[in-house]
Amino acid sequence: MTLRILVAVAMPLGQQVLEISLPEGSTVADALAAAPVRETFPGLDPEAASVGIWSRAVKADTVLRDGDRVEVYRPLRADPKDMRRARARLRTASPRSRNEP
Repeated sequence: MTLRILVAVAMPLGQQVLEISLPEGSTVADALAAAPVRETFPGLDPEAASVGIWSRAVKADTVLRDGDRVEVYRPLRADPKDMRRARARLRTASPRSRNEP
């Protein structure tokens, strides 16, 4: 049986969903090797990137099922928790009281 797999990559300047066919028993690593990810996004190393299937993080040795969508995640520019803490510090450092407009 042949599996129909989607490989999705989103970068700041563009995104692409590539459809590939793989033999049954293929893994996420096989999908990344078969899809032209490096050619489409030269600055991305798919083997070093975090990956998931349908928004759930998985390891490269995860076996695929027909219709799976393998997603390649780019690294975050900033940690969301750190950004939230910085915004909270700014709010609490403000001298305005709650009653002032």
